Amino acid sequence: MSKYRKKPVVIEAMQWDGKVESAHPIIQWVNGAVGSTATWTEGHTVSPGFPDEAWVSEGIYIQTLEGSMRVSSEDYVIRGVQGEFYPCKPDIFAATYDAA
Repeated sequence: MSKYRKKPVVIEAMQWDGKVESAHPIIQWVNGAVGSTATWTEGHTVSPGFPDEAWVSEGIYIQTLEGSMRVSSEDYVIRGVQGEFYPCKPDIFAATYDAA
């Protein structure tokens, strides 16, 4: 087995705080790039222990090279070295990237 180190590249990223208002700039950023798509999706759920059904926000979905991926609250959305977008968990982001 060989060991490898990531090449030092600068990426662009935005962190989502889970709020609807802050989802819009991320979606616009992704959709502004050629060939990239992000959407806001809402879903229907029944809350356990409550008699009424409620609509809840599901979150941001990004079309990636691997298919549709959900962006969770506190995830970073990264534009990769080839212009592709994908979500990244905060702990992975912190272990992988430093501010440039």
